[in-house]
This record gives sequence, C-alpha cells and structure tokens, in this order.
Amino acid sequence: MSRRVVRQSKFRHVFGQAAKADQAYEDIRVSKVTWDSSFCAVNPKFLAIIVEAGGGGAFIVLPLAKTGRVDKNYPLVTGHTAPVLDIDWCPHNDNVIASASDDTTIMVWQIPDYTPVRNITEPIITLEGHSKRVGILSWHPTARNVLLSAGGDNVIIVWNVGTGEVLLSLEDMHPDVIHNVCWNSNGSLLATTCKDKTLRIIDPRKGQVVANNFEEPVALQEMDTSNGVLLPFYDPDSSIVYLCGKGDSSIRYFEITDEPPFVHYLNTFSSKEPQRGMGFMPKRGLDVSKCEIARFYKLHERKCEPIIMTVPRKSDLFQDDLYPDTPGPEPALEADEWLSGQDAEPVLISLRDGYVPPKHRELRVTKRNILDVRPPSGPRRSQSASDTSLSQQHTLETLLEEIKALRERVQAQEQRITALENMLCELVDGAD
Repeated sequence: MSRRVVRQSKFRHVFGQAAKADQAYEDIRVSKVTWDSSFCAVNPKFLAIIVEAGGGGAFIVLPLAKTGRVDKNYPLVTGHTAPVLDIDWCPHNDNVIASASDDTTIMVWQIPDYTPVRNITEPIITLEGHSKRVGILSWHPTARNVLLSAGGDNVIIVWNVGTGEVLLSLEDMHPDVIHNVCWNSNGSLLATTCKDKTLRIIDPRKGQVVANNFEEPVALQEMDTSNGVLLPFYDPDSSIVYLCGKGDSSIRYFEITDEPPFVHYLNTFSSKEPQRGMGFMPKRGLDVSKCEIARFYKLHERKCEPIIMTVPRKSDLFQDDLYPDTPGPEPALEADEWLSGQDAEPVLISLRDGYVPPKHRELRVTKRNILDVRPPSGPRRSQSASDTSLSQQHTLETLLEEIKALRERVQAQEQRITALENMLCELVDGAD
C-alpha cells in the first residue's frame, strides 16, 4: 500500500463536532468583539479575545476551566491607548501574552492563574520602536523571550522581551504593507507575505532575503468564489492543514504529503453561523483520551464556541500514531544564543499521560545598562532632533524608574535587617 493511501486511511474518518452550548464562552457583553481581530488566541490555560473598550485597546482573558456566561463586569487587560490589533501567547510560558496596537506599541502581560478582581492595566514591559501601527506578533518557537513584531511602517523588529532590547530591525525589505509573518520550526528563517504579492523567505540574523518570487506552486487548490480572508492552521504532527474562511461557516482540511499531488482533500466541517475569527489550540492542550487531533475556538459576535476534531478509535489505549512527541513549553535556546547564530529544534514532550500545564511562572524583565546596549543590526535611519529629544526623554524615564525600583528594594532590605536585628536581640535576652 502506498504511503499516500496509508496516511489517508488514518484520517479519512476525521469529523468535526461542535461542543455543547454549556461548554462555550457565551454572551461576552463587556463590549462588542472587534471585527479587526482575525482570531482569538488560546493555550492550554487561557482563551484571549480582542474587544473594543471605549476607544482604547483591550482584550479579555478567560480561563479554559470555566465556561458559560461571562459577567458583564469581567475584568479586561487594558493599557493601550488605541485598538489592539494582534495578540499572541508565549509558547514557553502559558501565563504570558503579548499584544500589539494601533498606538504603535507592543505590551507584554503576566496573566495570573486566579481571576483578578479589577482590570489588568500594568504590563510587564512596553516595547517601543515602530513608527506606525503594529499589526503582527509572533513568538520565536524555540528561543526564550524572543518576540517578532511587524508594523505599518513595513519594518520587522525582533525583540528580547527579557531585557526590552531590540535584537534585530529588518528594514527596506518590504516595499508595501506586510500581511503576515511566520517562523519556521526552529526559528532560523521567516516567511512573509506582502501587499506587493510577493512571498519572501528571510534569514533575519543575516538580514537577507534568501528566496522569493517562486515560479510555480507545488500544488494549487481552488477553494470557492468567496472573497473572505482564509485563516490557515497547520498541524505538523499530523501533516494536516485546516483552512477557515473569515465570514465563512466551514472548515476545510487537507493532508500534506511529500509525493504528488502533495495536497489531499480530507473533509469539510460546516455549521450554520459564520466565524468572525478562529483560535487553534496547541497540540499539548488536546484531550488524548478522546483521540482529539485538533480543537478550534470559533469566534461569534458574542460567543466563542469550541469545535473539536476527533479520529474515532475503538481502543481506549494511547494512540501513538496520532500523537507523536510534540513541542513542549521549555525553550531550547536563550535569546543571546539564537542571536549569535545557534539553532535548535523544539524540545519535544510525550502526550502519553496527557499534558498538565506547569504552575504559574513569572516573567522577569532585566533592563541592562543603557551603555551596554548595542545598536540594532541593519541600516540605521537618520535621527532628527525631535527623535533625539524623545530618545533622551525615554532614557531619563527609564533611569528614574530604575532608581525608584532600587530605592524601594533598599528600603525593603533595611526593614528586613531591622526585623532580623530585633529577633537577634530577643534571642540574646532570652539566653541571658
């Protein structure tokens, strides 16, 4: 039997099953879901959805353990001064999420495991470097604290979130608006799409386009006549790509193989209501006991509904062929190692016993001495007097913040020393 037939036989009975209403996140009445949000972001702990909030930027984070009606006073994550355009969970810390906004900034947030009583308004760090709206975010798949952003200024910036530094700035590579950016599996290359209808493969550390303008597609699949934007989700463990049309009510999925014709249609899941956006659960967040191979979170106007894809199996045993080892939450590299040229494949974990999310891990930001920060590689822009003034003001504010933090730390240590001295005195008096 050929490889194509073998692989198709494993998935020919894949079906989509909409979760029951009481398992959905219903009536998100805090505000209307933003149409500009092309998807919601989900990980094994939380579901995040962009919302409109009085002209400012906000999103709501819901724990996956709790479903049903959402209270109208449920706290938001709010801090941007303009609409949030993109959100992305950190692959190496389920409690950390980044948001990008029309206000040209990126903010990184620490989400507690408990439900806060009021809005979360203070990010861990704010990243400023774009001159126009920031609409794309993507965490590095294997390096800790490395985050990519792309903005309306046609610039891609790679950040070290742990220090707030700009690691790389890729300018003059895109003549028009960047539509999307994606890392390869080990984070050594980027694929970008642009309004100029060119797909580019970029080596970010060399600052070079290594391939573009592909002459002939490997395969061409005509979908339908709809002009809605397609939201693709690829599962490398099963080699299945899912295509969700924004404004459509169906999910089409195809198996990708190494042999012609390369793309094999599997099935279509259809529902009555169109999707305004879609989230895709990482493989480690699936229920392996139910042979679940994919889970989507379909965004309606006031509801977010799980859609589960399963492969029926008669046995209750762990299905090795459905669940090969998959990327886990541990990074393979540090940011400096990746910047120096090292590459590493994702650290894999087994799902045989299911996946239990690790306990809350705090992201610590350590701002380096400003004299030690080297300029970003790549061509530098000319800096006007106003830019210099803003930069000096930002540096002054950073120094004042560090001084304040150090002063508070010294005061806390003094209080600790005083308490220990009092304990020592009490012990000495007792001994006498």
